[in-house]
Amino acid sequence: MASVIAGLVGGVVATIIMTIAMMLMGDGGPPPTARLVAKFAGGDPEDYAMPGMALHVMYGIGAGAVFAIGVPLLGLDFGSIAVAVGLGLVYGIVLMVGGMMFWMRTIIGMEPDQSTMMMFGTVHVIYGIVLGAFLGAGIVA
Repeated sequence: MASVIAGLVGGVVATIIMTIAMMLMGDGGPPPTARLVAKFAGGDPEDYAMPGMALHVMYGIGAGAVFAIGVPLLGLDFGSIAVAVGLGLVYGIVLMVGGMMFWMRTIIGMEPDQSTMMMFGTVHVIYGIVLGAFLGAGIVA
């Protein structure tokens, strides 16, 4: 069983790797979370790139803790790295679908194009796999 601390640290690690992939694959614009900040603060998302990135990191850290807590609550465990990576892959897909359907469309009011959706999906799968591997490896107790 992974601890909440392990989930938080794993969330940091997975978010860093996800963000690097996002920056390499993206168009150089701010993260979608900058649009969320701009929606409530007013103005252009470009003005909120750093607060948007900070929010993105906080989401990633929190999602890591949710994963560490949620897997055992579902009666599953991180028995091996392969199982943990598989669970992380599923979690990344859940985050991807939730992000595309709920956050992007419903909350932000964004209609992402195909390339944005592909990038968004890919980086969330990366996040889940890295998070699962981190927790499965037991790097942090």
